[in-house]
Amino acid sequence: MRVRDIMSSPVVTVTVVTTVKHAADLLASNGFTALPVLDDDGGLIGIVTEADLVRDRFLRDPRYRHAYEADIAGTDGAPQVPAATVGAVMTTPVIGMGVGTDVVDVVTAMLDDRARSIPIVDGSRVVGIVTRRDLVRVLARDDQAIAADVRHRLAMYGRPYRWTVAVHDGAVAIGDEFDSPTDRHVVAVLAEAVSGVTTVRVASHAATD
Repeated sequence: MRVRDIMSSPVVTVTVVTTVKHAADLLASNGFTALPVLDDDGGLIGIVTEADLVRDRFLRDPRYRHAYEADIAGTDGAPQVPAATVGAVMTTPVIGMGVGTDVVDVVTAMLDDRARSIPIVDGSRVVGIVTRRDLVRVLARDDQAIAADVRHRLAMYGRPYRWTVAVHDGAVAIGDEFDSPTDRHVVAVLAEAVSGVTTVRVASHAATD
């Protein structure tokens, strides 16, 4: 499965001069967790996340005693003034991955970097974004919809009724009318590319539907 199959597109972006307030509004109103940050030429230079926006953004409640009074004010005793623009709070540098990237590589990058989202680029242009929510949405895809997509792909490779298809919790079982190792390999590759598929098993002369 490739990134282009699951990414959210088009993607909402911001620039370094976008206000923190406006970026927060974009996240809240659209249900996003992050926004790619572009330079004046449209190139990806960073990403601003929910964590970036909320850091040092809230005032302490003066009605409560805090253990670390230094956290409330700066070294000169004056209150800290939070940054006003995205450029001052964004995370940079940022990883961008191509539209043809294997989803497995995206998942690995997210886990290794503890990232919740990764911008997707086509050359230097940002064309989408993949979030953990996108990945979870794929895992939750309905089995009947997965089976229909698998059957559609297999029908383009051979007779529509040559294969039987059954799907349970994303696991696909395919029965082949004939006994061809080459065809079984091709069929498995086609099925594995379908969104929501977790495993594929192909067997000859097996009624699985």
